[in-house]
Amino acid sequence: MNSIEIFDTFALKYDQWFDKYKFVYESEIIALKKFIPKNGNGLEIGVGTGRFAVPLGIRTGVEPAHAMADIARRRGIDVYYAKGEKLPFSSESFSFILFVTTVCFLENPLESLREATRVLMPDGYIIIGMIDAASPLGKVYEKTKTGSTFYRHARFYTVSQVTEWLKALEYKHIKTCQTIFHPIEEITTLETVKRGYGEGSFVAIAARKRK
Repeated sequence: MNSIEIFDTFALKYDQWFDKYKFVYESEIIALKKFIPKNGNGLEIGVGTGRFAVPLGIRTGVEPAHAMADIARRRGIDVYYAKGEKLPFSSESFSFILFVTTVCFLENPLESLREATRVLMPDGYIIIGMIDAASPLGKVYEKTKTGSTFYRHARFYTVSQVTEWLKALEYKHIKTCQTIFHPIEEITTLETVKRGYGEGSFVAIAARKRK
């Protein structure tokens, strides 16, 4: 099965992960909230089951896995069946765009970021939540991905690689923060959120599109 088929088949298992690892999930939400604009029209690419879009106030999403999209739709998200490399929206339609643990599943991450830039308004923000390939968790996921239900087809990237793509697309004011400093099985309270990256396994990146 390819990634889309896997997420279609195991959508409920994916969604239940967020309940099982509640404090990991909530820590990631807190990190992302550092960069999500308080107002504006947001889009999440790879919205999944809506676990991030809902608490972050995003009402529109793109998702190629039907079973995942159905769950997100039940949570009130307006979901479009599409891939990040070809978005069904007019240019400059959204004031901010979110990717969360999506970059590692994209067929062509740079093309998807380029397409997101097209539909993003001038001075709008792109926000990326990702597992840093250089982090302890990223290294574990890479080492064990062949036995993982969801990550077997993933390609993990470093924060430096993603920020280089953003610079190539002429984004400015690139900021980062990080969380998840312990093995996820050991986390029983909220993790702290720090500026920068290099220690935490989950990194949030924000950058502003040029006018």
